[in-house]
Amino acid sequence: MSTPLTHTVRINPDTNSPSGSGPTGRSSVAVAARVAQRRNGGPVNRHAVEGSTSQPPRIAIKPVLLRHVIGEQLRRKRQEQHRTLREVSRSAQVSLGYLSEVERGQKEASSELLASICNALGASLSDLLIDVSAEVARRESKFETLVPLN
Repeated sequence: MSTPLTHTVRINPDTNSPSGSGPTGRSSVAVAARVAQRRNGGPVNRHAVEGSTSQPPRIAIKPVLLRHVIGEQLRRKRQEQHRTLREVSRSAQVSLGYLSEVERGQKEASSELLASICNALGASLSDLLIDVSAEVARRESKFETLVPLN
């Protein structure tokens, strides 16, 4: 059993239809269909990609990675205070390199580490998590989606 191929397609919330274009100027839908056709070695059901009145496309929400949002929120808080990574890493007693990786979303920070970083920034862990939760909800409600190619 094979898993369906996916391609990121921007769904216009006003018209509820795919939009956008690839580097060749063709629509993302057309590019996705061609890529799937090449990979599968056969024709693509374009109605499953573009949608039709008889069979609407199946749409799944693009997953949001918590480590990215947490890192962005930590960086925003640090920059609002006009502090350097070095200053915060010393206060939080964490290496500068590791803090940088957390801010860039490359490392998953433990709850103890997040609490230490928040303490160094003068913020509570609960406030950070509330901000992260709101940002995740905002991104999930956006119109960036994954459309399976049949």
